[in-house]
Amino acid sequence: MSLFKRRRFPVEIILLCVRWYCKYGISYRDLAEMMSESGVAVDPSTIFR
Repeated sequence: MSLFKRRRFPVEIILLCVRWYCKYGISYRDLAEMMSESGVAVDPSTIFR
């Protein structure tokens, strides 16, 4: 079973957020702002979950 089953966002977007969060220590709010600049509307609490 896939860990990404029933997720709203594509796997690539999820992995990109996780990579940036782990590598650069970016806050969830900053990460959500960066994603919105890329055209992906995501709430910081969604990234946290």
